[in-house]
Amino acid sequence: MPNKSLVKIIFFSFLVVTILSCNNTKAQKKEHKFTNSLIGETSPYLLQHAHNPVNWNAWSNTALENAKKENKLVLVSIGYSSCHWCHVMEKESFEDEEVAKIMNANFVNIKVDREERPDVDQVYMTALQLIKGNGGWPLNVITLPNGKPIYGGTYHSKEQWIKVLEKVSSLYKDDPKKANEYADMVSQGIQEANLITPSTNYKSLTKEVVNKSVENWKKLWDTKKGGDQGQQKFMLPSNLNFLLDYAILTGDKEAENHIKNTLNKIAFGGIYDFVGGGFYRYSTDPNWKVPHFEKMLYDNAQLLSVFSKAYGAYREPIYKEVVYKTIEFLERDMKNPSGAYYAAIDADSEGEEGKYYVWKKEELENILGSEFDVFQSYFSIQPKNIWEHKNYVLHRDITDAEFCTTNKITNSNLQISKDKWQNLLLTERTKRIAPRLDDKIITSWNALLISGFIDAYNAFGDTSFLDMATNTLNSIKKYSLKENELRHSYKTNSKQYKGFLEDYTFLVDASLNLYSASLDTKYLDLANSLNTKAMVRFNDEASGMYRFNENKDLIAQIIKTNDGVIPSPNAVMAYNLLRLGHLNYDKTFLDKSKSMLSAMLPMITPNASSYAKWNSVFLHTTYTYYEIAVVGAKAQSLTQELHRKYIPNTLITGSSTESSLPLFEGRYVSDGTYIYVCRDNSCKLPVTTAEEALKQLNGF
Repeated sequence: MPNKSLVKIIFFSFLVVTILSCNNTKAQKKEHKFTNSLIGETSPYLLQHAHNPVNWNAWSNTALENAKKENKLVLVSIGYSSCHWCHVMEKESFEDEEVAKIMNANFVNIKVDREERPDVDQVYMTALQLIKGNGGWPLNVITLPNGKPIYGGTYHSKEQWIKVLEKVSSLYKDDPKKANEYADMVSQGIQEANLITPSTNYKSLTKEVVNKSVENWKKLWDTKKGGDQGQQKFMLPSNLNFLLDYAILTGDKEAENHIKNTLNKIAFGGIYDFVGGGFYRYSTDPNWKVPHFEKMLYDNAQLLSVFSKAYGAYREPIYKEVVYKTIEFLERDMKNPSGAYYAAIDADSEGEEGKYYVWKKEELENILGSEFDVFQSYFSIQPKNIWEHKNYVLHRDITDAEFCTTNKITNSNLQISKDKWQNLLLTERTKRIAPRLDDKIITSWNALLISGFIDAYNAFGDTSFLDMATNTLNSIKKYSLKENELRHSYKTNSKQYKGFLEDYTFLVDASLNLYSASLDTKYLDLANSLNTKAMVRFNDEASGMYRFNENKDLIAQIIKTNDGVIPSPNAVMAYNLLRLGHLNYDKTFLDKSKSMLSAMLPMITPNASSYAKWNSVFLHTTYTYYEIAVVGAKAQSLTQELHRKYIPNTLITGSSTESSLPLFEGRYVSDGTYIYVCRDNSCKLPVTTAEEALKQLNGF
């Protein structure tokens, strides 16, 4: 027989384990009191809301059909994982059971990750702008069961949100006719906002028109602080790229001073992360000092291009520093093991915006020790610059050269100190609780990064940047090019949506850039293939433009023509057609590009800051566009040398072997390498050095 004491011990142990197990189960249930259908999604943003008491659905035809069957209004809430105010509204309203009870009783509730479904976001952002005159995220719209909106807004406090829910719900129940009339009016407005009148008025494409658009824009410039005037500052890389090209091509000193001042202010400001590298989303003040702390791949990708090109034009050391440190950040914090790059890093950690990134004076003194005095002077650690809760956002006011003169130290010693400061602070910062990472891999954003890597390679000749571009493209092809069709995003076990126009056009652009840098024709072949698909799949006959998405299952078709934080995909399409037209000697492509551009003139001239990518195409069309073809065994090294100086309006390409491509046909010889500088199919006599070719450009 078993020992009675042992039996008691076993029984008691079993009882304790059972009780603890029950308690753990209760704790787990308490931790996740609610679970909705978003638990089956893979989007980090949707998963953040999977345990809200709101009965959220992902965007789907099923959810919309259920709304029709139940005759319920649809509440569409759109945001993204690194959006600070999305988190705030979730905490205040969507986690609140009182609010959830109202939402569940009266609405079919749909959560949308705008980064997964930018088409849905575009449709309802257009609606919001029609209703309110402006937009932002979180984007909350209430629609009829057919998807037509009757209300739109952004962040609301709990009290405001309850009032909106009750008022809109009452309107629909008490006066459905009025609700339907209003919804029809808004939907019609969305359609009309996307109306483009085709044009072939090429005579209007003149230098005077693009110059006039810039003169109109100059009135909005903040000539002291950089960027455009306003209480907040956005970097808007499409604008910066255009102004850089415009300043170089026209010799406009006012534009040159403005672009250089803007880039310096951005590089010096708190919007740039001195410790970890890379850029935050935007500045919450007019001095670029205190950022909104989320880090987005598309910002950093495009700013690599801007600062690399600016270095190629002006050779400012700060531009090189920014590029290298940003690439270090991307490699360290945003790279997927597959070779592509994640979407975003949150603004918040431990429930506070920017907590991961800011410093208290006492912390800095302890970490830096004897180095603190110089550091304090360099980064203006003064009481007047305190942000919230005695925190400092690192920023500077003057160039390194000015600082060295004022503080009587050598530049080499300053650079040694800066490296030491960065290493000390980065080591300390990594001990903190890091913000959440959105680990989606978005095709269009990675395409922007490929172009950023190529521009960095062109400016600095660092072959590791070319390797990064190649590896990123290979990863996108492996995971997001399925059966010769692009997918918009990728994540392990995720749903993959069909690619949008931006995925195709941005990847065509990136492939052309990679072809120009590597001379490997497989990238030109990929560009031609993707461009052909895009022209067929997204073609909109009525406007002569291209639709945002291939499907027609939303309440309106979106023809995206204006820039935002990323360039207009239609403008990029026009740019791709122009370059492919020159590469392939295809006049139909060149004419199509001109036709798209001329249709945009009524919008470009008065609103240059919103149509900067179109203005870039305008420059390529109205100012002389050069083709530089390098043919021969040394083509790779000579094209690399030509790329080192940034020259707008120039297509540089080459072939180290005999080629049937129009730019190279009949030009290959086995005993030499020659550079052909051409314009409109007319070429100068071939030369053998980059220096001679650059002289020919000036002599055309």
